[in-house]
Amino acid sequence: MQTPIKPIQKPSNCRRSPAVSLIVTCLLLLVSPSSLPAQQPLSLADADARAQNLFQQSGVTGMVLVIVRNHEVMIKTYGETFPGSGHAPQPNAFIRLCSISKVFTADLLLKLVADGKVTLNDPLQRYAPPGKTVPNAPDGTPITLLDLATHTAGLTREVSSYPRKTPHFTFPDQDYRWTWLPTQTLSSTPGTAAMYSNVGFDLLGDALASAAHTSYATLLHDRLLQPLNMWDTTLVPSAEQCSRLMQGTGDEGPCTDTQPSGPSGGVYSTPIDVAKLLQYLLKIPGSPAPPAANLAVYLKPKDLKSTYGLSHAGDPTGIGLAWIQLGDPSTPSAILEKTGGGAGFETYIALNPARQTGVFLAATYGKGDAQLGFFQESNNLLAALANVPPLPPKVHKAHPAKRRPKPRPPTRSKTKAKHPSN
Repeated sequence: MQTPIKPIQKPSNCRRSPAVSLIVTCLLLLVSPSSLPAQQPLSLADADARAQNLFQQSGVTGMVLVIVRNHEVMIKTYGETFPGSGHAPQPNAFIRLCSISKVFTADLLLKLVADGKVTLNDPLQRYAPPGKTVPNAPDGTPITLLDLATHTAGLTREVSSYPRKTPHFTFPDQDYRWTWLPTQTLSSTPGTAAMYSNVGFDLLGDALASAAHTSYATLLHDRLLQPLNMWDTTLVPSAEQCSRLMQGTGDEGPCTDTQPSGPSGGVYSTPIDVAKLLQYLLKIPGSPAPPAANLAVYLKPKDLKSTYGLSHAGDPTGIGLAWIQLGDPSTPSAILEKTGGGAGFETYIALNPARQTGVFLAATYGKGDAQLGFFQESNNLLAALANVPPLPPKVHKAHPAKRRPKPRPPTRSKTKAKHPSN
């Protein structure tokens, strides 16, 4: 074991000659930080190796990695398309984005704001179906579109647990949630506390579709997917697309139309299309420009009464429209992220906009745990690619969502229920 070196104390009566002072000064310049070799960002080959190690440790069935760094793009796949297939996922493998779907909804919100069709402070009531009343807080504060997009509307996570044998992301439909909403009492005054809500984003999607006088699926296609040439991203998959769906262990039900929960978790996509999405979000030259303030922080958790369900990937320092900020925004290490999970998938997207670097990972459940360091390792990978210090470990314990909630009678719909998508 090496003995620690103690600093040398200069005797009080020691005098330094001019020649010695010059030598010491030169030596200090030689070892100064500015003269040391700069640390290099992680190479894409090393990023692939780190992802391979994460895949092997996690025990998942299949995994895909997408990296965009400035003009660099890398798509890598690991494992099998489904257990025992013996076939590695392809770059056009069909995947469920789960709650990363909310990023699409937030983008559409800002597009309609830019069009002058909505404002962030519009009350949800303005876009409610005829005869439906949106509850207010006891002091009369209404739910706004901004509240829905920042999980601060005072709504529960779900309307209820899934009915038995219901395909993923097909419940509740629009009629069901708008019948449920008028019966609710808000858990907090809108804008004062954050509690993750899937139904809140579905209601936001309903409002946007109403404002645009079209269906949400059409709005998504026309305003986001088509301009980005994301031709393999959809809420209404074809039989051919479903044949490419990655699958994990266990029966997760059919690949089917997910329009009922499209705004909160129903989007299907591929690694190729996700690369286009990352380029768009990071404002890589050659990609269409996203709306202004698409990655802005609108609320700080420290200014809210409470936050719940937002810390899966780390301790939040800011809340955007669907996005969660991690890290000190005054440092280059700060990132924006969105987690997702359900229907046999774990998904994650994280961005360092200042370095125009982003990562996306998706994994299907296997014999191990898809959450085994999944988000933390992704954050560390992003930091290495962006050549910035990694974020500190998470302090607060997250409350992970169950893969599939146990059914409860509809009469208990006011009770908070967990959803497969986080």
